Amino acid sequence: MHRLADALALYGDAPVVVSEDGAATAAELWRRADALISAAGAAPILRVASDSAADVIAALLAGGRARRTVLLSTTADRPVDVGACDVLLATSGTAGRPKIAAHDLASLAGRIRSADTGGVWLLTYAATAFAGLQVILTALLTRALVVAPISRAVVDRFHAAVSHHVTHASGTPTFWRAWLLTSVGAAPQPPLEQITIGGEAVDQTTLDRLATRYPSARITHIYASTEAGALFAVNDRRAGFPAAWLDTGIDGTQLRVVDGILDVRSPRAMRGYRSADATPMTADGWLRTGDLVEPHGDRIVFCGRSDRIANVGGYKVAPERVERVLLEVEGVADAYVYPRANAITGNVLVAELVCDRRLDAAAVVAAVEAHAARTLAKQERPVRISVVDALQTADSGKKARA
Repeated sequence: MHRLADALALYGDAPVVVSEDGAATAAELWRRADALISAAGAAPILRVASDSAADVIAALLAGGRARRTVLLSTTADRPVDVGACDVLLATSGTAGRPKIAAHDLASLAGRIRSADTGGVWLLTYAATAFAGLQVILTALLTRALVVAPISRAVVDRFHAAVSHHVTHASGTPTFWRAWLLTSVGAAPQPPLEQITIGGEAVDQTTLDRLATRYPSARITHIYASTEAGALFAVNDRRAGFPAAWLDTGIDGTQLRVVDGILDVRSPRAMRGYRSADATPMTADGWLRTGDLVEPHGDRIVFCGRSDRIANVGGYKVAPERVERVLLEVEGVADAYVYPRANAITGNVLVAELVCDRRLDAAAVVAAVEAHAARTLAKQERPVRISVVDALQTADSGKKARA
């Protein structure tokens, strides 16, 4: 944890984190760290006091000062046997009960290069989540201010970004689509220099819309997970990643595709689960991600999740792939496609659309139906399309899928 403490010393009396509750300086974060150590007594694990960014940083500092393991969850059961690790993280639980993954700070910060560059980062993820922790560590190790709004509303986060002159922001594709809709026509815009996207597969349409709105910003798609760690980044504004990486690897990570699913092997992977869960790793260190991919020319493109495949009339259909096609239609701000039981075909697909409010929704739906008829196979076409004001999202910032 010495790297973190050294980075924090560079802030001096300047704020490290700001939110609606005020600002926290390095001195305040160390005070919280000492209070956490005192409250824990002789317990071998320090549990974060809250899910705020300031308390997450304080917990990491406390773990380093007391040389104890830190549990970044306010609700997860405290593991009995932690082994040798620095940080315990809970998974998102989208596939069931959250699991507890063990990391050390070296693996968590393995892709971050220390620098004294400054800047202002907007935190859109939960601070205790893997993605949120990556944002916090990146900001701290580059002496940047962390803007951590308490409100989860995208409009409030946009206004916070404008107020604090945010230069760097990271979020899911679902977050960025809502941001684009919320901020359309807004003046002023935050001076974004870096847009980072992760947590879900990003489509070319969303990348193109972000590039149009923020032409001078660097746009990066991060591929990572709590178990696999931070794997690689793509900066060329194209969906997917270069197919050549299957042969060469990238950033120390090896990649392979088995039965259409991406496998990864990384030096930044977790040390293992500290919950009662079987390891997802093979004996030789490969992690089966569950992400469906397919080749498109010189790219490997993400198509969805293997556990979300729908059987429609005997055909296997990936709803996320259908969403990608619907997003290509002008006026579709976001789309959610999901299966519904059907007595004849087993399942059919239905879609919810968020439409650009400047356009006629009925006309957008008609355009979507026409585009789907031209582009999608019959079993992939939604049989019902409805327009909603917003899509439901999980705490992770991803779409809340049934």
